[in-house]
Amino acid sequence: MDWVTCAYSVACTGIAGRPSGLCLAHLSPEQLPEALDQMSPGRLLDLRGTTITTDLLSRVLEATGGRPGRARLDRVRFTGDVRLSGVTFAGDVSLDDARFDRLASFFGARFEGNVSLAGARFARELSFHGVTVRGHVSLDRAVMARDALFSQAVFGHGLSGERARFDGFATFDGARLGDGAGFRGARFGRTLSFRKVSGHAGFEAAHFAADAYLSATGRLSAARARADGLLDVMVARCGVNLRGVEVAGATTLRLTDSQADLEGAVLRGPATVSGRGTSTVTSLRQVEAADLALRGLDLSSCRFAGLAHPAGVRVKDCTFALTTRGMRVSLRRPMLRWFSRRSALADEHGMDDGPAPGLTADRLAALYAGLRPSDRATSADFAFAAMEMRRRAGHRWWLSVWWLLSGSGLRLGRAAAWLTLLAALAAAAVLWAPMHR
Repeated sequence: MDWVTCAYSVACTGIAGRPSGLCLAHLSPEQLPEALDQMSPGRLLDLRGTTITTDLLSRVLEATGGRPGRARLDRVRFTGDVRLSGVTFAGDVSLDDARFDRLASFFGARFEGNVSLAGARFARELSFHGVTVRGHVSLDRAVMARDALFSQAVFGHGLSGERARFDGFATFDGARLGDGAGFRGARFGRTLSFRKVSGHAGFEAAHFAADAYLSATGRLSAARARADGLLDVMVARCGVNLRGVEVAGATTLRLTDSQADLEGAVLRGPATVSGRGTSTVTSLRQVEAADLALRGLDLSSCRFAGLAHPAGVRVKDCTFALTTRGMRVSLRRPMLRWFSRRSALADEHGMDDGPAPGLTADRLAALYAGLRPSDRATSADFAFAAMEMRRRAGHRWWLSVWWLLSGSGLRLGRAAAWLTLLAALAAAAVLWAPMHR
């Protein structure tokens, strides 16, 4: 502690006032009114380490006219209900390591500066509902033992909750995050409702012990997070980072004109990723998902290498990359090849120059064979691509001949062309023979 403590007792951590040497809580009934008279609206309020009862808090707020200035309340212990409705703090407020034994309600309060609640402990409910903070709010390492309400709150310069612990129900519905919110390493013991929130949000390495409902209108990241229940994410016009996320329950990801990255995700329950507008998924590399549905997405740049269960992926109304159309001459067999345009995985691009790191033609063939697009055209293209990758992996001459004659049995037009050519040659031979007898 960086202040002179109360002379009443060695155990008392309250800041000593002058000239008594006692903290506000240990002043005599005759001394207290004089100390309160020294307080006025807009002035510094320094009660560090003091134990404050409900009655003492009411008298302090009355003395400051409900408008204290800079407030230094570090390590304060509030033994009764804290109700700050209608109070405006004209300066920064520091409540680091404060203790709230009962209800802590900031409902209706206004903060003109920054608010720090780092390391604070709330034994009962915490309400920040509808609170307006012009500066930044810190909840780093704070512990909320009961429900925590932050719905409709406005954080002008963002919110930080690094390694915070929310043991009860937590809601941020309708909050405006300003410069964004970060909950790196936080733990949510019960349901988290983070819906209709505007701004950026980060939940890197967070632990959701129950269901979690997340939304954002800016960047949203839950990379390396762990969800023991369901994870429901809904975003609009932003990027979503779910790399390495692990979900035990159902996963639902709804995108609107957004981009998502699920590389390395482990989705143990049923998972659905759906999109509206121009919504894309950039990576499904190393994803473990036995039941994954992809709907209405642009997958033209999505990487699938290392997808653990391709047979468990259902694809509907999605677009893929397209191969080039034309003829190619190379030193590899067959030397002359022609190509028709077809749907393809982004991983296939560049295979002619050598396999991508960690991806072989055999593995790409397994991907093509396992994926199940809903429309027939894409399904046929993937079946053809699977045969093409097996041909490249096998290096057997008869596979190349089969590809050349009939497109691995999936390009009947090619076989018809060969038959037409053979028929024309046979007819020409029949006509030519009598002419030279």
